[in-house]
Amino acid sequence: MTFDLSFPTEAGQVNPLRLDVGETLFVLGANGTGKSSLMFRFNAQNYGQARKVSAHRQTWMQTDALDLTPSNKLQTEQNIRNQDQNDQSRYRDPFAAARASIAVFELVDAENRRARAMARAYDEGRMDDLASEAEAESPIAVINKLLRESHLPIGISIRDNEQVMASKNGGPEYGAAQLSDGERNVLLISAHVLTAPPGTLLLIDEPERHLHRSIIAPLLGALFERRKDCGFVISTHDAELALESSESRALLLRSCAFDGHAPTAWVADELGAGAPPDDGLKRDLLGSRRRILYVEGTERSLDKPLYSLVFPMVSVVPKGSCVEVEQAVAGLRAAEALHWLRAYGIVDGDGLDADRIAARRERGVYALPFYSAEAVYFHPIVIARVASRQSSVLGTDEDAMVSAATAAAIAAVRDHTARLSAKAAKKAVRRAVLESIPNDDDLLAGDDLHIENRAGEIQVRRKRELDAAVGRNDWEGVLRLCPVRESVALDRISTSLRFSRRADYLVAVRHLLAEDEDALSNVRALFGNLPAELLG
Repeated sequence: MTFDLSFPTEAGQVNPLRLDVGETLFVLGANGTGKSSLMFRFNAQNYGQARKVSAHRQTWMQTDALDLTPSNKLQTEQNIRNQDQNDQSRYRDPFAAARASIAVFELVDAENRRARAMARAYDEGRMDDLASEAEAESPIAVINKLLRESHLPIGISIRDNEQVMASKNGGPEYGAAQLSDGERNVLLISAHVLTAPPGTLLLIDEPERHLHRSIIAPLLGALFERRKDCGFVISTHDAELALESSESRALLLRSCAFDGHAPTAWVADELGAGAPPDDGLKRDLLGSRRRILYVEGTERSLDKPLYSLVFPMVSVVPKGSCVEVEQAVAGLRAAEALHWLRAYGIVDGDGLDADRIAARRERGVYALPFYSAEAVYFHPIVIARVASRQSSVLGTDEDAMVSAATAAAIAAVRDHTARLSAKAAKKAVRRAVLESIPNDDDLLAGDDLHIENRAGEIQVRRKRELDAAVGRNDWEGVLRLCPVRESVALDRISTSLRFSRRADYLVAVRHLLAEDEDALSNVRALFGNLPAELLG
């Protein structure tokens, strides 16, 4: 399915912009460039398929419970669709309160539909269907996950009389209408998106209103990932939101021509996925210098969600390999006089020696004190914290769980130190080779190039160190020396802590860091001076 996002240009032509289901387009522009008018046009062109979350949306809720009957809701939705075709909807919304009520209605209705489907399956003896329905997550369950992943310690539930309730950190329940502006904004945006029919064009205007970017960026990313069956157009003043969604396209609005109050044409440039907005536009939008943290990996690797939790004060951007991270930081720092970003980087330790770590730090790139990012998830401090939570739920002995997890991890590595040391040696030599490649001037100078392959020596030394760490049951030492993900050690830790699989343990760690400030402080301490620099 394709959505029509075409619009007239000042050159007297039509920009034939299209958006497929599963794609996201960010609309960026300074005030007065016609963002709201263009969003109005997109909505009108996709009548019946679009769902709009307007910039002047009402974030408060009239009540915690349903205040619409099904027939009222259908009639109100039709009235809203008609209103959204009216040009005044660009700056006035007489249905602001009704939109919030509809979001609550759809959340409750989704829960009820799920319950009815499970009851029918049970009554009819369809146990496989019952299990399938029970396994499928309801919108409320998804919203609770999104709240945690967006650094908000809030839980949402539906109680008697169809009342939507909230609870902070598992404390006493209170009506969802009493949530803060930002918390209600997350709830309402998520409800609008998660309850939309498949094939909907979701038009979200200024999602950053009432929300810190450390919340809205991961929230939007999670919503995009969960609703691959819809298309998204996001109008925003925050260009860095587009930067954090590397798979999204961007439309940069330069100006808009009007005939009276009616927009007639736009001047705009489209950027493909992964292309950053240009300097002039971002300077108009942002104005002041911000910090950006490049990390290894991709959008779907373990690094970004971890670093987004540990460093919510910056924009976290995955950049692939360590070389790409270092190049990105060097490029931005070399041109700081021309932009407003202060770039930093984090790369895996990979056994780097002290001199190389110090040299990188001088260039703004910090090396983990461990072989790779997995070490943070499975650090002894984190294992102990997760074990404490598990023991309080399961009634098990916390110290016994920690000892069993550590022993299982060490045992998983013990018989594989030669293979893991070989992996580490290969990577060390590969890094040395890449670092030895001369620049263009050196190549033109015609100097001889000498690269020494010390893989055998590195492997022998690394195996000796790794065997010693295993011999003294030093799990933290093992994390510093080898790629533990190349063994079953991480799975053994997860199962020892009573998780069915590693993915569940990783989710538990992210929840821990989102909810436990002490645990987060302990993890931040693993990064040395970097947190202080990013906050400075």
